[in-house]
Amino acid sequence: MKNIFTPLLLLFFISLNAQVVINELDSDTDGIDDLEFIELKTDNPYASLNGYVLVFFNGSSSGNDSSYYAIDLDGFTSDINGLFVIGNMGVSPVPQYFISDNTIQNGADAVAIYQGDDTDFPEGTQATTNNLIDALVYDTNDADDIGLMNLLGVSVQINEDENNNKDFESIQRNNDGTYFVGAPTPRLLNDGSGVILNGVSINVSATQYNEGDTFPIEFTTQENVSGSDLTITFNLANGGFNASDFSGITSVTIPQGQNSVTTNITLIDDNDDEGDEELIIQMNPLPDEYMKLNDNILIRVVDNDYTVAAWGTPLNPTYDQVESTVPANYYNSLDGTSGQGLRDALQAIIAEEGVVRAQTYADVYDILEEADQNPLNSNEMWLVYTEQGRPKLDRQMTSNNTGTWNREHVFPRSRGGYYSIGDDDIADGINVYWNTNADSLRHGNSDAHHLRAADGPENSSRGNKFYGQDEYIGPENTQGSFKGDVARSIFYMAIRYNGLSVVDGYPDGNVGEFGDLATLLEWHENDPPDDFEMNRNNVVYTWQKNRNPFIDQPELVDYIWGDQAGQTWEQDLSTPKNQLTEIKIFPNPTRGEINIVGVNNDYEVEIYSILGKKVFSKKATGAIKLNTNLSAGLYLVKVTNKHTSKVQKVIVK
Repeated sequence: MKNIFTPLLLLFFISLNAQVVINELDSDTDGIDDLEFIELKTDNPYASLNGYVLVFFNGSSSGNDSSYYAIDLDGFTSDINGLFVIGNMGVSPVPQYFISDNTIQNGADAVAIYQGDDTDFPEGTQATTNNLIDALVYDTNDADDIGLMNLLGVSVQINEDENNNKDFESIQRNNDGTYFVGAPTPRLLNDGSGVILNGVSINVSATQYNEGDTFPIEFTTQENVSGSDLTITFNLANGGFNASDFSGITSVTIPQGQNSVTTNITLIDDNDDEGDEELIIQMNPLPDEYMKLNDNILIRVVDNDYTVAAWGTPLNPTYDQVESTVPANYYNSLDGTSGQGLRDALQAIIAEEGVVRAQTYADVYDILEEADQNPLNSNEMWLVYTEQGRPKLDRQMTSNNTGTWNREHVFPRSRGGYYSIGDDDIADGINVYWNTNADSLRHGNSDAHHLRAADGPENSSRGNKFYGQDEYIGPENTQGSFKGDVARSIFYMAIRYNGLSVVDGYPDGNVGEFGDLATLLEWHENDPPDDFEMNRNNVVYTWQKNRNPFIDQPELVDYIWGDQAGQTWEQDLSTPKNQLTEIKIFPNPTRGEINIVGVNNDYEVEIYSILGKKVFSKKATGAIKLNTNLSAGLYLVKVTNKHTSKVQKVIVK
């Protein structure tokens, strides 16, 4: 540490006016910073903190020694030992004021107490000694920030990690105003004196139950209750979970001389499809001689009244259950166009200013919870890439993405050049939106036609890789049911926004270009649009008032990038909404399962070996899935009805 000589008059001024000081700081723990806290100490117990504000300063070069967070302390008081703790919900004993995980920066930074209000320190306010009561400049093995120390009139910078033991170290104040680093002691005086409070804990045996279950909640104290019985009242309400969702008492008493009590809560099994919910066990304030060791215990309640859709997941697709909600004549302006004229006409539809809307990035969560809902369970999301369901409640809320789902940009942000702004953090609903057009590239950040619910770690693994054998083809041991979907999302983005394109190969470093086109064309051909994709197209349309045309009219891909490029597009206006105009046989290659779609009326499927021997035949109507049990090799699949036929080579792995 480096010493900075401070005028004695300033030090005397701060000491003379100090009614509250920074008593302890823990800014850094291993992994997620979910055990951060700062402890304040007043000269007297039960002292009011009215008139004070706690301010956090960023000492980094980008932070410019200015404020990034301020907490107004009006209305709060210290406890029987003169302590007041501000911290994460995971800190034990429980803080009197909660902050989010990762709030306190690690250093070189500072925290300071001022006389004033939080409005005196809007974000970006430079550190000052005006109205300063106490300040601590700290770091976690960082160089001293001389400028920040000078601005706060502080002579030393304290290293919280001086013993290289993040989880078991905090900066603590001695009674003489100096500091030491030791094991964290929230809600305890640093010298071991003071009143030792009896800690109360909430204990549950599981964190998830089903509707209809009964589960115990045990309350225990560290020491036997003395003096008089301890009555604990608690709440379970959280969001939509309320008194109608459970039965059982919410007030318990631990008798004098004992240290525990248990109550049973029954979760009511109703017939309502409310979705999974979460209750929170929260104790009401305790008598002064007690403190909460934990609180706000989250319990998931699984709703058994979920619904199952009439259509399949991408792993088991259906093709004739979901009708397109495309408006009549939506694509009529495409007729007679070709080449660039077809592209322009298509963009004019899906980027029409005054019609098409852009939502915030936060709104995308609400869009995805409907668009990517698991057809097998309405309480879950269907995750792209990993091909699995996951509870909607497991949305990623912190930097820890394990076991969560989040928003995956199929056309990555770094490749597209779009980004978030402050307003993107606000979910303001379907009726609040931005005007947008073909040049509004920033709105690609929240365009739900290319945003998918994804497993958190797999999203990180994909990163900004292109799609293709040399880049990203999905996790091992999955069927690749997402491939056609993401291909059509990329094609949509390339038409919707000026500045984006899909090209051959991997154009690394060229923002706006995405590859590999050949791979995406193959994925589109082998995995045609199914009911799941049509449903999400319908859902996104209700928000954005535009559609992905390559789901509604998959043949458009061939007319823009494929073997029909340059040919004139003519739509059969009499074609029913759900009728595919081309026979599709996929996937190819396959492990034995073959899907056939796009055939009208009754038809026959015949499969021949490469030597011409018929090895399979079946009569069918509509879209079907065949489990052929064929051995590995090359086969010819022939589909015939009274109007048309198709023969396709298929490789069985």
